[in-house]
Amino acid sequence: MSVQISFDHRVQSLFPVVLVSILILGSARWILDGLKSENSEIFKTYRHKNREAVFVSDEDSLEQSCNVFEGQWVWDNVSYPLYTEKSCPYLVKQTTCQRNGRPDSYYQNWRWKPSSCDLPRFDALKLLDVLRGKRLMFIGDSVQRGTFESMVCMVQSVIPEGKKSFHRIPPMKIFKAEEYDATIEYYWAPFIVESISDHATKHTVHKRLVNLDAIDKHGKSWEEADILVFESYVWWMYKPQINATYRPKTDEVREYNVTNAYRIALETWAKWLETTIDPMKQRVFFMSMSPTHLWSWEWKPGSDGNCFNELYPINNPSYWGTGSNLEIMEILGDVMQKVRVNVTLLNITQLSEYRKDGHTTVYGERKGKLLTKEQRADPKNFADCIHWCLPGVPDTWNEILYAYLLHSHRNLF
Repeated sequence: MSVQISFDHRVQSLFPVVLVSILILGSARWILDGLKSENSEIFKTYRHKNREAVFVSDEDSLEQSCNVFEGQWVWDNVSYPLYTEKSCPYLVKQTTCQRNGRPDSYYQNWRWKPSSCDLPRFDALKLLDVLRGKRLMFIGDSVQRGTFESMVCMVQSVIPEGKKSFHRIPPMKIFKAEEYDATIEYYWAPFIVESISDHATKHTVHKRLVNLDAIDKHGKSWEEADILVFESYVWWMYKPQINATYRPKTDEVREYNVTNAYRIALETWAKWLETTIDPMKQRVFFMSMSPTHLWSWEWKPGSDGNCFNELYPINNPSYWGTGSNLEIMEILGDVMQKVRVNVTLLNITQLSEYRKDGHTTVYGERKGKLLTKEQRADPKNFADCIHWCLPGVPDTWNEILYAYLLHSHRNLF
């Protein structure tokens, strides 16, 4: 009997320990399950209190072997577009093709599908968590401004009214997500280096004068950004020659071959990166050239038009138009290979080459004004086959950037 009493006593004494253990394990399981769900209260609470509260799954992370720049455009009118013109108040008239009278919307419903993997589905809340306390800055010309507007439109709908702001401080535009202390910014610098075209509104491509070794004036606005996305191409290509100064040799203005000038400018940019960027805290991307579709004979032999009235992507996987300069691509690759700072190339050129249908054509602006009825009736002379409608192709560029940011964030934390 005494043995049985002793055994019962030991069991009773262990019961509270077992009960507490079960409760602890159950609570831990509840917390972990809660952290996995973005709709859970614990996720919402943790996300807003902890700087790094972003949960990147295997599906979000890019495979090391995956080339996201090789693939095809597939029709997807269920998941795309990611936003609409009406849902985003930050679009300028240059990109709102539907509002400006474009009769079709097919260009909004194509999804980029890499050949050997899938891009993670864009999640604005995850991106905002990655950007918490950070500055993401797009630097370049009006094509890059469209990329900036695209990114703002992709995230702004999940932010409540009163918790976001948009400011124009030339040469910059700044969107801020207040609760995340995060900004998405744009900086007008069509040549990256300094030029007479650096005024945000008073500039013209017809008069180009570039200071090939001058970048510090711009750099003061860039140096504190956490993520920098550079782009520079179209403004260089107006004519084969460009007027420039290069002080190590002479202060005088002289004519340079565009490709030589582009290389010198990029080398100036590379030196700025090496002396300014902290690779432990900052990330640098360079977006390759945005292609033009000025001559329809390139994809439709015998025709004499341009991108106007084009409704579908080019279906030739090896297509490369004359609007994308291979020598410029080689120079970019050469400079990036030599720079002693890690720069990620976003090689969007080939995938964008297929999208002859995505340009603003006659449904955009020229010199700050919408085209007149007479100008729209003359697409051969007035169609814009450089800039892109939004929603549209630049959204894919940002989806790729998003994938890289998620991937690096997961590897870092």
